[in-house]
Amino acid sequence: QVQLVESGGGLVQAGGSLRLSCEVSGTTFSNHEMGWFRQAPGKDRDFVATINWGGGWIKYADSVKGRFTISRDNAENMLYLQMNRLKPEDTAVYYCAASRAYHTDLSTDRTQYAYWGQGTQVTVSS
Repeated sequence: QVQLVESGGGLVQAGGSLRLSCEVSGTTFSNHEMGWFRQAPGKDRDFVATINWGGGWIKYADSVKGRFTISRDNAENMLYLQMNRLKPEDTAVYYCAASRAYHTDLSTDRTQYAYWGQGTQVTVSS
């Protein structure tokens, strides 16, 4: 079965950086578009970034554009999110997600992602 496991979350001061990782198993990683979403307490799970199978097409939420970078390593079955210049409003549980195999619309809609990790907490102090 498809499994996604996030790591790299933690507590950081505003202005700092974190790098999230997501290891994917149980499927051919390069067949899936991948995304990062986040959910703050009491709020919906929101889109952060998405990347196509080859890494050539990427979308970001306006709130993270210029600060966050999504990337993938298909040889290692890994997805990454480099987060720089973090703000307190970035505090949330961050989830990685995989589309259904061969799905190709680089969606920002969480309902278009079939597989999810358990999440990793990111807390940014002011």
